[in-house]
Amino acid sequence: MLTYDVKIWGIRKRPNRAAAYQLRWRVGAQPFSKSYKIKAQADGRRTELLNALREREQFDTETGLPSSELRALNSVTWYTHARAYAEMKWPTASAKHRASIADALATVTPKLVKDNRDAPAPKVLRAALYSWVFRFVLGDDGELHPRIDMVEPPADIVAALDWITRKSLDITALNTASVARSGLDAMTLRLDGKKAAANTVKRKLPVFSNCLRYAVERELLTTFPLDKVDWTAPETDDEIDFRFVPGPKLAKKLITAVGEQGERGRHLKAFFGCLYYAANRPGEAANLREVDFTLPEEGWGEVLLSTSTPRVGSGWTDTGESFDTRGLKKRAQKATRPVPIPPVLVRMIREHIKEFGTTDDGRLFRASRGGHLLSKEYGDLWKSARREVLTEAENGSPLADVPYSLRHAGVSLWIDSGVTPAEVARRAGHSVAVLFRFYAKSIHGGQNQANILIEGALNSIPEGN
Repeated sequence: MLTYDVKIWGIRKRPNRAAAYQLRWRVGAQPFSKSYKIKAQADGRRTELLNALREREQFDTETGLPSSELRALNSVTWYTHARAYAEMKWPTASAKHRASIADALATVTPKLVKDNRDAPAPKVLRAALYSWVFRFVLGDDGELHPRIDMVEPPADIVAALDWITRKSLDITALNTASVARSGLDAMTLRLDGKKAAANTVKRKLPVFSNCLRYAVERELLTTFPLDKVDWTAPETDDEIDFRFVPGPKLAKKLITAVGEQGERGRHLKAFFGCLYYAANRPGEAANLREVDFTLPEEGWGEVLLSTSTPRVGSGWTDTGESFDTRGLKKRAQKATRPVPIPPVLVRMIREHIKEFGTTDDGRLFRASRGGHLLSKEYGDLWKSARREVLTEAENGSPLADVPYSLRHAGVSLWIDSGVTPAEVARRAGHSVAVLFRFYAKSIHGGQNQANILIEGALNSIPEGN
């Protein structure tokens, strides 16, 4: 227990003792003492205790130590704490977020060291941290364990981890602003020393920040270190560059071109249709089942989205598969999102089911050899379609450069058609704030048209009314 009830007495000399100079103090009701051979040593220690008392530090009734010394005694290194943070986050994090946590910690940890003498090659150290320490697997006991504890690593990985274990700074060193800054600056550089993309820094910063907050929660730190640092992350521009978003005519031509790429193209034409006409994310569309659709003979239908299967790599999922089946992005696990679909997509889905049927579990789209649809597979088809539809100059530009461009095109079409931002956001699975951040130019264009209509209505009101 910590208390301010502390009394420190003067040095007492005890003749005929090897350590003749005794320092005595009391914390609460508990007496403490320590003897020294040299009086100066006893005086120095007494001064340290008095200074802690003057600084209004509490003392521990069990050890007699000031709180600052108690924290130092029980402190851990940054590396040890980072491992504890990753283990704490792993069970509830999505596979993509798990990989992001490992990426951020593997970037910062090599910089928070005492010195770089005998350091391993940067690539080896990063691999050791990213793929072996900050990645977890289930053991036979049903508990999570770092991969390093479950699989025999190569010798260079073992040596790299031995080095970081010895060299990692005590976590209390992060209380020094210059040390905290070194961690922040590490995120702005790639492994080759070049500047990292602003969005990469933006993704890594919350991991570093939250890891430090967890240190405060664990009482390893008393204050949040980043509050002491005047540091600003690089500016990011989330707004979509509409010069490279395909318009309705080009979007249709690209989807048609996909359908002309042999049997695989025909099979995935409706997949790309879902990206455009329903503005699905690829991970959402890849997991669609026949039961998710309402497909009337005529008119508009509906698709009910409930899950997403983004591809992230087998090392980060609970199943060992390369995809991660999760709830909808930024939604509760069992949340659904109904999206009305136009007649053109209704017909496309009906034709797809008639020609290709479904998988055993009802999914519409599958890989060429069965199983879940792979991003590389539909990505290659998209590249082929672009080569056929776009000019040589357009092919070398970012115009419709990835399948996700169809989702941007679909959302832009809704906005340009006059659908309210709130309804567009609901259908797209965004918050209104995110919609405005990404689609600001398109939304503001629609607002200008609305202003013209409102002005016309106001001008039609007779004078005096």
